Amino acid sequence: MNANELRSKYIEFFKSKQHAQIQGKSLLPDNDPTVLFTTAGMHPLVPYLLGQEHPAGKRLVDYQKCIRTGDIDSVGDPSHLTFFEMLGNWSLGDYFKEGAIRMSYEFLTSSEWLGIPAGKIGVTVFEGDDTVPRDEESASVWRSLGIPEERISYRPRSDNWWGPAGATGPCGPDSEMFYDFGKEPCGSECGPGCSCGKWLEIWNDVFMQYNKKADGTYEPLARTCVDTGMGIERTVTVLNGKKSVYDTDIFAESIASIGKAAGCVYGTDPEKDRSMRIIADHARAAAFILGDPKAVTPSNVGAGYVLRRLIRRAVRHGRKLGIEGTVFSPIMHIIIEQMAGPYPELIENKARIIEELNKEEKKFLETLHKGEKEFEKLVPNLLKNPQKIMSGRLAFKLYDTYGFPIELTSELAEESGLTVNREEFDEAFRKHQNLSRAGGGQAFKGGLIDHGEIATRYHSATHLLQQALRIVLGDHVAQKGSNITAERMRFDFSHDKPMTADEIARVEAIVNEQIRRDLPVTMEIMALDDAKASGAIALFGEKYDSQVKVYAMGDFSKEVCGGPHVEHTGVLGTFKIQKEQSSSAGVRRIRAALE
Repeated sequence: MNANELRSKYIEFFKSKQHAQIQGKSLLPDNDPTVLFTTAGMHPLVPYLLGQEHPAGKRLVDYQKCIRTGDIDSVGDPSHLTFFEMLGNWSLGDYFKEGAIRMSYEFLTSSEWLGIPAGKIGVTVFEGDDTVPRDEESASVWRSLGIPEERISYRPRSDNWWGPAGATGPCGPDSEMFYDFGKEPCGSECGPGCSCGKWLEIWNDVFMQYNKKADGTYEPLARTCVDTGMGIERTVTVLNGKKSVYDTDIFAESIASIGKAAGCVYGTDPEKDRSMRIIADHARAAAFILGDPKAVTPSNVGAGYVLRRLIRRAVRHGRKLGIEGTVFSPIMHIIIEQMAGPYPELIENKARIIEELNKEEKKFLETLHKGEKEFEKLVPNLLKNPQKIMSGRLAFKLYDTYGFPIELTSELAEESGLTVNREEFDEAFRKHQNLSRAGGGQAFKGGLIDHGEIATRYHSATHLLQQALRIVLGDHVAQKGSNITAERMRFDFSHDKPMTADEIARVEAIVNEQIRRDLPVTMEIMALDDAKASGAIALFGEKYDSQVKVYAMGDFSKEVCGGPHVEHTGVLGTFKIQKEQSSSAGVRRIRAALE
């Protein structure tokens, strides 16, 4: 049975049980501000599970696209995915535990529906704790259906409990259904819910039975609800006797295409298999995020950051496989055509999906090349350290200087036998964010287009450039304008003739020397007259308040400026003048980059 057939059968079954089919919703949730994506089929139903009346009635069924990134590092193993589909049925104050469990069991085991042998089914129920008793009601229903005691596992709250959505509100135990792959138990405690690989969860029935009060106690709800979810990919794996979700028809064509582009055959090398799986999963997730009606594009925040991370992780694994050219082109048409039936928005947004993927991939390849080169330079010295630890400071430098994601740094470090001090990185990152926010509150009129991390570095470098120009060309040099983006800087300054090659080289050398010195960048607020008296340089023709910010870069430069700036010059990278030319009479223009 393939995914389309399973999806159809599920809807048909629950329609036969008087459920109304409703439409799945966007990957961007409307009702849960605590998550970036719809992570479960129940998210769009939260208002109705909490008491609102649904216009379609009390019994509902649908299929829902979902994204989860909490287990992203596990993607590529037999069962974890970033994007997946959930089949769901709901009772809003109608049937409860017995009705839900009996319907679940019928759909799973009846020859008319999925026909899974009853002996392959195991279940978990809530074991109870000091606040809520053991869920013997669910266990009793399973026993009545013929599930033997050894296939009923009592599990703690961390495994078999849902909610509440906030500090208080509806919540309750759940009962999960597992498929037994037939492997030998890992020990005497092995049973449904064990993570040893013998059991695979395929369905979950959540019973909203209690209301959690502000004092931490629970009271029975007058209106109980059922929320269930069956994963399409995992269930198709079971139905087709496969050991991995990636071995099903859902991924077969995509993975074969990736293998062809990489010149390798799936199933012959575990490490290459993992990379092919990651690419296939992340490409599918990216297609759905980009194709969602609430269009998300790659960025450095929120859902856009998750999308960027998925794309970039897939690209890096493509490079590991030796794929030349774009990683996504060989498979994106396959994914869109395969999933367009239930999700027509993929066809409607096909051009945008492909355009954004190609644009982000090209941009990242440039970042990746620079970042990996710098990482490789660091490895020999790091491996000499007996603890084999890469400091968070170095990891942050790769991020701040080259835009290299910490997740990729961690992966590269692991592959090289190193670990990254993540706490130190997080602390450096927090400081950087605070600095950027502080600077971002100022209105800088000297040409800074944005306050992003890379643009901040470019702006900081203009301070070093101006002072270096004054040293090489003379004190007559003064800034006459600048334009800064996240890709480059353009700096205009007073000078009446072209710079010689030797002058350009000397300016470059001075700037890079100050970067290597890793000068601290400090700020003082003082009266404008005091700033001028201290030797601080001010922008041309600028009108200042009586109190100004003065930024000093060690003992090298001092300027009146609104910011934002880096904390120390060592994060700037290598300064390179790309072009020196005339801007206007008596004004020269330098275009430069940080590499």
